[in-house]
Amino acid sequence: MLRKAEFRMPGTLLQGPGCLEDLGREVGKLSCKKALIVSDEIMKKVGYVQRVETLLKGAGVDYAVFTDVPGEPQDTYVEAGLRVYREEKCDFLLAIGGGSPIDTAKAIGILHTNGGSITDYMGAEKVKKPIPPLVAIPTTAGTGSEVTRFTIITDTKNDVKMLINSSFIIPTVAIADPTLTLSVPPKTTAATGLDAFCHAVEAYVSKKEQPTTDLLALEAIRLISQNLRRAWCNGEDLEARSNMMRAATLAGIAFNNSSVTLIHGMSRPIGAVFHVAHGVSNALLLSVWAEFTYIAKPEKFAKVAEAMGENIEGLSVLDAAWEAVEAISRLCEDVEIPSIKDMGIAKEDYERALPKMARDAIASGSPANNPRSATEEQIIELYRKAY
Repeated sequence: MLRKAEFRMPGTLLQGPGCLEDLGREVGKLSCKKALIVSDEIMKKVGYVQRVETLLKGAGVDYAVFTDVPGEPQDTYVEAGLRVYREEKCDFLLAIGGGSPIDTAKAIGILHTNGGSITDYMGAEKVKKPIPPLVAIPTTAGTGSEVTRFTIITDTKNDVKMLINSSFIIPTVAIADPTLTLSVPPKTTAATGLDAFCHAVEAYVSKKEQPTTDLLALEAIRLISQNLRRAWCNGEDLEARSNMMRAATLAGIAFNNSSVTLIHGMSRPIGAVFHVAHGVSNALLLSVWAEFTYIAKPEKFAKVAEAMGENIEGLSVLDAAWEAVEAISRLCEDVEIPSIKDMGIAKEDYERALPKMARDAIASGSPANNPRSATEEQIIELYRKAY
């Protein structure tokens, strides 16, 4: 039975090789005068920031540049970007890069129109006014931030990755051009690709799933299963890169309207305490989560197995669901996802952090959407298993 649900996404979504060239046309529709380009030094070094500058100049649009986003987004970057936005008298935001610049741009927009500190907005629907128009241009196939209502910002004083959820921060325009991912190295390709897989599979089995998000999530799972290994092996495989970018966008729209679950709840504290990139921390937990969760929704995990290309003919529902667990584990192994121990995190430090990480995971709200409930003690054991 279809429950009451809402479905939101950017007003405009451009996809496919070369679609970045339409940036000037789309910006012209916004009737804005000056952009703040939010990015990082890597995007500047590879020339993507300059490409955006050229396209804005061609459209007769002024801009300022803020590239001080050196890592996972945090409150200090947001405050610095806000100062530039206001000093330069910008009236819209343009983010190009991975999830970090896009999430930072969303948070800059929140503070510009709503005021206060970014810590005021942790949680759901605390943003009361729309942010300025935001054009989001991803350069990795993973985070889905270009199509979502979420931003994750680290509170540096408390070592907490804050999840901020508001329909007011969905980008106005998303431009998903896979040619921008051709230079992404294998490790990042693996981590961001599995981040997208997490978005898809979590959205599919979440307590908040709906028929429309199920369709998108299953297609994303299929595309990632068929193309992630190819993109990881050969970064210049444009077909694989295009399919991965499409999958990341579909998965982003799916979890934007369904939800993430226990994986994301557990991964944010790892990132906050040990400074592990978001996509990596999700990938580290994916196999452990699947083994813990599959028994709660075996019919859906059986469909995941089928979407991943597994032959489930003649199997019981529970055995078919287990095929998904094993297929997920193989995918992680094939693209060389490390263990937490392999990341160089000392066991003593990790053990000491477990109670806080488990509490922070539960406090984020995401684990409540998991089809199998997890207590604080169970979450600690899952963390240990992932080590």
